[in-house]
Amino acid sequence: MTSRRTVLAATAVAATATVAGGLALAEPALAAGPAGLLPEDRIAHLLRRATFGATPATLAAATGLGVEGWLDQQLSPAAIGDAVCDGVLARLPLANADIATVRAKLPPHSYEAMGQLGRATLARAMWSNRQLLESTVNFFNNVLHVAAPSSGVWDSRGDYDKQVIRKHALGTFADMLKASARHPAMLTYLDNRSSTKLHPNENYARELMELHTVGLIYSEDDVKAAARLLTGLTVGAGGTYTYNASRHATGAVSVLGFKHANATAEGGEAAALAFLDHLARHPATATRLATRLCVRFVADEPPATLVARLAHVYLDNGTAIAPVLRALFTSAEFAASAGQKVRTPLEDLTATVRTLGLAPEKAGVKALDALYNMLVDAGNAPLRWAPPNGYPDVAAAWASPSAFLMRCNSHLNLAAGWYPSQLVRPAGMLTSLVPVLPATYGALVDALARRLVGTTLPAAHTEAVLSVAGKLPTSSLSSSDKSLAGSLPYLIALILDAPTFSLR
Repeated sequence: MTSRRTVLAATAVAATATVAGGLALAEPALAAGPAGLLPEDRIAHLLRRATFGATPATLAAATGLGVEGWLDQQLSPAAIGDAVCDGVLARLPLANADIATVRAKLPPHSYEAMGQLGRATLARAMWSNRQLLESTVNFFNNVLHVAAPSSGVWDSRGDYDKQVIRKHALGTFADMLKASARHPAMLTYLDNRSSTKLHPNENYARELMELHTVGLIYSEDDVKAAARLLTGLTVGAGGTYTYNASRHATGAVSVLGFKHANATAEGGEAAALAFLDHLARHPATATRLATRLCVRFVADEPPATLVARLAHVYLDNGTAIAPVLRALFTSAEFAASAGQKVRTPLEDLTATVRTLGLAPEKAGVKALDALYNMLVDAGNAPLRWAPPNGYPDVAAAWASPSAFLMRCNSHLNLAAGWYPSQLVRPAGMLTSLVPVLPATYGALVDALARRLVGTTLPAAHTEAVLSVAGKLPTSSLSSSDKSLAGSLPYLIALILDAPTFSLR
């Protein structure tokens, strides 16, 4: 007998497996996802990957613009109005405040500013119109990761998000890397602020090469030389960046093809910046960033042809990020990757809020607090990953029975309006999702599924969803049906529990 367990079991499988074998890469037309779960819709595929969840409004706008037109618009985020999101961010004034402001407002080592930043990051994912920017910021916050909360960056993490990641997310990686290396948050998180010519600290030098740029191609001698070169880049008494020449270790260095006389302490900062430029433009960095971008936006096993092509685009454009994103999202490999990515808990939650049309609470941040804490429980709250390598972005990292149960619970809580109750729901959830009531329950589930996940569910899944209401697909439905109101949140939640929704 078909039951709700059919849906749950199938979703668990979808969360741990992607399409087996290769997909044809002839024209950039979409291949169907696992078991044909996703439709062949190029615009919907783009929005599933490049945003935190499609909505009817974003789908309509992107369809009108086309892929290239949508990318043109999103790659110029300053021209996109964002009033709703800006209204929420105004309630979180310390989220991206500068270091002096945070220090003036909070006692030392308070987590308040970092807490506001985490909630602001979540709010932007759910309600910003600048979705490609937010997806790209999310990506680079994992590449040049500084954990929040973390006691040492209590005053600087929000400024790092604003002045390093957001400022350069659609600029050049070379500029972003140099800004990161000279920011108190990174200097503190990876200990370079305590590095001196007498006692060079190797932590930042190692992660700079291994995680931020070239990967595991360096030697221990390279680490030692790089650590010496980076001495003097530190944090001053006011908590801001300073270059202290008296702490800089002079002497010739040679690291991964970079050579510098490093003759004077006064010239140490310039030497360090030249080294950072060299790393940003290194072919190994190009390949590594291209690989990570493909893992993020294309497939857990990135296509080698696309990685190589994106690495060339990156180098040919002086480390500019926007041309790489454009090449990725217009590639045949991307078009053929439908169904090859699974949503993380963060993406699942944001996509749920967006597809249900849930708006921010009218005042305060209680709902944001609740949503953020749901992601803390799921292990995927924004910026909260403790190690310096950033959150994993492959299905296996997020596939477990407990993680799936958390998703199911959040779907039902949000669909029913139980928790967090402060979110503003559309007037009449049913009519907002299905304006014209179908004649049967089966047709209702089909209409809800098209609206919520972009396609109808397999017949067995539809029967399983309806079992919660004690109905069959052929059961008649009318506006006078008194059981529908009680059943609706469960129907919605089970549709969101289905494997189709778990795919990004």
